[in-house]
Amino acid sequence: MEILAYGVQADERPLLERAFAGRHGLRSLDVFLNRDTAPLAAGYPVVSSSVNSVLDAQTLTALAAGGTRLIAQRSTGFNNIDLDAAAGLGLTVARVSHYSPYAVAEHAWTLATAVNRRLVRAANRSREFDFRLDGLLGRDIHGMTVGVIGTGKIGECFARIAAGFGTELLGWDLAQNPACLQLGMHYTELPELLTRADLISLHVPLVPATHHLIDTAALARMKPDAILVNSSRGGLIDSAALVETLRAGRLSGVGLDVYEEETGVFFTDRSIQGITDDTLARLVTFPQVVVTSHQAYFTHTAVGQIIDATLRNIDDYAAGRTNENTLVPKT
Repeated sequence: MEILAYGVQADERPLLERAFAGRHGLRSLDVFLNRDTAPLAAGYPVVSSSVNSVLDAQTLTALAAGGTRLIAQRSTGFNNIDLDAAAGLGLTVARVSHYSPYAVAEHAWTLATAVNRRLVRAANRSREFDFRLDGLLGRDIHGMTVGVIGTGKIGECFARIAAGFGTELLGWDLAQNPACLQLGMHYTELPELLTRADLISLHVPLVPATHHLIDTAALARMKPDAILVNSSRGGLIDSAALVETLRAGRLSGVGLDVYEEETGVFFTDRSIQGITDDTLARLVTFPQVVVTSHQAYFTHTAVGQIIDATLRNIDDYAAGRTNENTLVPKT
């Protein structure tokens, strides 16, 4: 089958093309799929989208009109796809239901330790041969109370690392994870977790019930010197409320790998023209904030698993099969 892949990163391209070689025809684009770029897919029965694509009704209509029948998204999240519109247009949609949870959990801890020990500030100073320690005072993670919001596969991996540091574990989720209980995690209601935790990490999906889960009230419950990490979905945090919290001098560290308005900004180079998002621009100016560009998943292991799952989704579609990754089945 002929496939057009959107939003392919430079490091991802050779892995993707090597996996598809001899099995399917593949054309890779670095632009993201949206209503403006959808016409490029005319004549391609399969498109592969990335997490920052915008597959609204208008985009999907353009794809269907051009002959596309399968959308194979290379991510776990699919809140960017209008599934009802896809079903109405007869489009099949598949995603990647899981990949290495260690990749995301390890990056979340990388952010946590970076903001705690002021590593970005220290590294920037060293480049200018400024080796003072002023403003670099951190805290021992050992002995902290760590709150894990969402204790699925990634949250469990994050908790295992936390246990290795020697922390007290608090958890919040709809269902308790037996593996987390074995680590000594104590499940609480969300307000208690927010109040007690020294470090809080988010690992829940973005659904209507979790949109702005961390809002003004939630931020006010946190300790003034708490550390907040989000490597899940940007919409979990009310970004404007976070800016106001930081302006008030609260929170000693914030690590963000995701941002609620990241589409069209993350994965792109804006170093020359800058950005027009005042909230994001303000966030990156706070010295206790580290922002990375949705890269928590970006390891050889995880990307390889994503590509393998995407290839299987396409093979199963061609054979008339569905699997656990199918969101909208073939009609």
